[in-house]
Amino acid sequence: MTRVDFYILKDTSRDDRFGLTCRLVERIHKRAADGATPPRVLIYCPDARQARHLDRLLWSFREDSFLPHGLVGETDAALTPILISSDGQPEAERQVLINLSPSPEPPAFHRRFERLCEPLDHDPEIRQAGRKRYLFYRDGGHPLAHHQVG
Repeated sequence: MTRVDFYILKDTSRDDRFGLTCRLVERIHKRAADGATPPRVLIYCPDARQARHLDRLLWSFREDSFLPHGLVGETDAALTPILISSDGQPEAERQVLINLSPSPEPPAFHRRFERLCEPLDHDPEIRQAGRKRYLFYRDGGHPLAHHQVG
């Protein structure tokens, strides 16, 4: 069953969920055991403008960081361990899903992943949608974790 981690920015944070996503991806990518291949990450971002914003942000959010990523359809998915997708494709991805959809409904394809990350920022609509997804995951028996992030 998919493990679900909610990452909620503290009220004092000046970041948003896109900056938080960059930090999450970096942490996931770096936490691979010594010599192990980092897990593959699919970032679900159904809004094309926001997906482009995230793509640019992943290139520039930290000078000393390199996160090999690309937009699905514009990069070789087999060679790119961090993909930004508007529809959950490619279907072969199964390790880590980061959900940036503002919908109160979870992504229809979330169950195929080992882990799901739900970054939430200060936007009241994003937080409310996150609460509804939390209830869905809880009622579905998913293992849940909650992390306050600065």
